[in-house]
Amino acid sequence: MIEIRHVNMVYPNGVRALNDINLNIDRNEFVFVVGASGAGKSTLIRLLGLEFPPTAGKIKVLGKELTRLRRREIPAYRRSIGVVFQDFRLLENRCVYDNVAFAMQVVGARPRDIRRRVPEALEAVGLLDKARMKPQELSGGEQQRVCLARAIVNNPSLIIADEPTGNLDPKTSMEIIEHLKAINIRGTTVIMATHDREIVNALKKRVIALENGRIIRDEQRGEYS
Repeated sequence: MIEIRHVNMVYPNGVRALNDINLNIDRNEFVFVVGASGAGKSTLIRLLGLEFPPTAGKIKVLGKELTRLRRREIPAYRRSIGVVFQDFRLLENRCVYDNVAFAMQVVGARPRDIRRRVPEALEAVGLLDKARMKPQELSGGEQQRVCLARAIVNNPSLIIADEPTGNLDPKTSMEIIEHLKAINIRGTTVIMATHDREIVNALKKRVIALENGRIIRDEQRGEYS
């Protein structure tokens, strides 16, 4: 599903974030990407999300080489992935329903599909009863569940999550992980960058560890360290 070959990333300020990354991730996997701050986790997530191209190397997702996508092909790619951020990135002036609907609107979904799928996504994360509330009226855990609904509303084949539990307490963090597990069980591949040792050690999923932009460990049923 994902093939990464000899990927390097050097930012304009000269910082080398990734160094010769080679990686395969299969469909339906649940993968943790771990490492200290600055190890390259977020850069890898952002490359998969097509925020920018790598300095060198190739990234292929769902059969598409990201650096060769034409402008008209990008919306279709973005429909195939969902992204969850640590800082939520919700639209504060829009209600929960409209935040989730926006993810469909930006990829050109039909209004009738939006009316059908947004309630389904909110129900999947237990927030259908709060569809008309604003983000500031919700707890941090509820806001992150809105982010999950937004990520799954286009029925993606892949979800990439960058520290989605970083601002949450342990109990709420585990609730978010349970939702991600359920999404994964339904057939969606999940890649999650995290510092949360307890969650990684509890789930015993595949663990890819980065250090100074390099992969130093790749284990099935791994632990944080």
